[in-house]
Amino acid sequence: MYPILFRFGSLTIYAYGFFLALGFIAGLVLATITARKEGVAFERVVDLFFYTVLSAIIGSRILFVLINFDVYRDNPLQIFKIWEGGLVFYGGLILAVGVSIGYMRWNRLPIWKWADLFSPPIALGLFLGRIGCFFAGCCYGKETSLPWGVIFADPNSLARLNIPLHPVQLYEAGSNLAIFFFLKWREKRKAFEGQIFWLFLFLYSVTRFFIEMLRGDPRGFLFQKLFSTSQAIGVGLVIASLFMLFYLNRGQRR
Repeated sequence: MYPILFRFGSLTIYAYGFFLALGFIAGLVLATITARKEGVAFERVVDLFFYTVLSAIIGSRILFVLINFDVYRDNPLQIFKIWEGGLVFYGGLILAVGVSIGYMRWNRLPIWKWADLFSPPIALGLFLGRIGCFFAGCCYGKETSLPWGVIFADPNSLARLNIPLHPVQLYEAGSNLAIFFFLKWREKRKAFEGQIFWLFLFLYSVTRFFIEMLRGDPRGFLFQKLFSTSQAIGVGLVIASLFMLFYLNRGQRR
């Protein structure tokens, strides 16, 4: 669509980087509002958010580079151009969860309560991030004859040009927005700490699994090309989510 939003002289504003930053800001604002209602210290929220975002960007980029290693092997400096697109959420999730748990244990914070607090903001941030993907043309879909197929014509776009493609970025943006609203609704009715976090992982993994089937960009495949890398990780997270929802709910009833 429009991978470059604005040019101010030598300054270029890339759509992907703009919406990614917008997603982080929206997530932080939402997290601080929720934290205030829960009586959580603002400073702790900002600190944890900073470490989570930093580790999420690093982890997302690492997994993307590993999946597309052939592209970056001959152009290593391209690894650092994240504003042009190229992050895999699951890579960021894995590293961010590890860093966040370490931070919360160090500061003796309740892990599941904080995980619940951050889950809706993450869903909202993912919604805005996928809008950025759509503008940049990254994470594009397979060719389609459906009437809502999108044609990318801008030569700066990362998508395949001049053929109708599934707007998978918008599919995922819509699913993330729906997940966000569901989590906010469920937040007031949760039965135990950790429920919102594991519901988020379950819903995201399920929707991402099916959307992956329509992705046309290089995915990286496992198990004799049965699953893409993201699908394989998603299957593991679905199983883990169902187990933890059952386990934590059972523990609440005791």
